[in-house]
Amino acid sequence: MQKITPCLWYDNNAEEAVNFYTSIFGNSKVGQIARHSKDTAKPSGQPEGSAMTVEFELNGQKFLALNGGSHFTFTPAISFIVNCPTKDEVDELWSELIDGGNVLMPLDTYPFSERYGWLEDKYGVSWQLIFANDVEEQMILPSLLFVGDKCGKAEEAIHFYVSIFEDSKVGGIFRYGANQLPDKEGSVMFGDFMLGGYRFAAMDSAQDHKFSFNEAISFIVNCETKEEVDHYWEKLSAVPEAEQCGWLKDKYGLSWQVVPTALSEFLKDPNK
Repeated sequence: MQKITPCLWYDNNAEEAVNFYTSIFGNSKVGQIARHSKDTAKPSGQPEGSAMTVEFELNGQKFLALNGGSHFTFTPAISFIVNCPTKDEVDELWSELIDGGNVLMPLDTYPFSERYGWLEDKYGVSWQLIFANDVEEQMILPSLLFVGDKCGKAEEAIHFYVSIFEDSKVGGIFRYGANQLPDKEGSVMFGDFMLGGYRFAAMDSAQDHKFSFNEAISFIVNCETKEEVDHYWEKLSAVPEAEQCGWLKDKYGLSWQVVPTALSEFLKDPNK
């Protein structure tokens, strides 16, 4: 089982979004769909029979989408970097994802890549598409953007997370130079790291962004034992008022769901 699974919070169109993503990414599929019963529909404000959660895979990587209402909206604080082995693949994905969306950084040539663009799709999810000629197949990794009062803490956060998860390591860290204001020299322009065998990226940005981390994208930590649940909860939880139903918020404002794997098996069981 994938140790960490990104969870995307939609208002009421999770199933539509999943069908869209799985239609444009290779090696992708829709998995288990949990639907609202008569008992769960009313308190959730969702129609009976509508999707509550949708499991899906993009390029063989697991994700979860849920319909949770309009409490949270996606921001570029968490985006998904798609490393593509060819420029044509970058262009093809861009043409699909930009339809109805917004450009955050134009598709163009940059010092770090011959083909790169950052966009927000029609559902509000942010994607960074990049030609990476050192990869053999497409890879998707969540990217954490540390802004506002969290700017400058990307490197600290990387080491903090790596210290908590097994099968974890710090990769390359590239830093801002002296002439890249408003970003502070030495802060993280781009860093990659691995948690539980799952790749992430992190960046600092001192630009005047009007967003930060929120619950629209959280990360599920799949736990086999009670000891694991207690370990991750104790290490990660830093905002007691944000704790609810297995959800927590860490000291950087990132949201996590600490979930016993047995729970998902119970929910899939046909015996209600």
